[in-house]
Amino acid sequence: MRLALGLSYDGRAYQGWQSQATGLTVQDKLETALTAFANRPVSTLCAGRTDAGVHGLMQVVHFDIDLVRDLSSWVRGTNRYLPSNIAVQWAKEVTLEFHSRASALARRYAYILLESPVRPSIDAGRVGWVFRPLEEQAMRQAADHLMGEHDFSSFRASACQALSPVKTIKRIHIARRGAYWRFDFEANAFLHHMIRNIMGCLIAVGQGAQSPDWMREVLLARNRKVAAPTFSPDGLYFLGPLYDQKWGLPEHTPAYDWLPL
Repeated sequence: MRLALGLSYDGRAYQGWQSQATGLTVQDKLETALTAFANRPVSTLCAGRTDAGVHGLMQVVHFDIDLVRDLSSWVRGTNRYLPSNIAVQWAKEVTLEFHSRASALARRYAYILLESPVRPSIDAGRVGWVFRPLEEQAMRQAADHLMGEHDFSSFRASACQALSPVKTIKRIHIARRGAYWRFDFEANAFLHHMIRNIMGCLIAVGQGAQSPDWMREVLLARNRKVAAPTFSPDGLYFLGPLYDQKWGLPEHTPAYDWLPL
């Protein structure tokens, strides 16, 4: 049968999602735990790979297994072998047609940013940080230039393995509560470092170093060199994929409610 799992993790201790020889990735830890629980090798496929230091509130994976256990047992049993900063939140049986990546209609991320003259402390590693004030309206105007289908080569990392730089951004929402900003992004898919590169540009606009229309110039240039430096991974959260309701999967985990705003 095919199982889908939803999990959350604190990315600070890991070299991203995708398995590496070091074994210090979220995928490595998950597959080690699943193998220990199932007493047979388990290999997973995920909805979206996250970079080193990036957090996941609902990563979705699937795998095929010939072992029958209660769904609650897959959650509790796998969590028994996982480190405390990774937890399976739910397990669902799906048909063989389901694919965690290919079946996703969209993917959602949020970036949490602290605007303060003093660096983070309690939330260090969980939020990005700027010490200069940001102008909300300017950032909104800049973000509007990114909406829709575009070639996002200017926001693409050199190591990106995507077949095409053309993606469709469906939503960018900017909100503030006190000293904290929240930037929400939804797209059909994202390029490697795409959100962190967009954040660098939004912050440059918000701090007055560039005008809102500069974002359009960067987009049309299709050249990574014209954009701002890649921003910190600390405040970036993978909120999870969106699927057709026919698969019967949750839209988010309880960890989703932890984020401000």
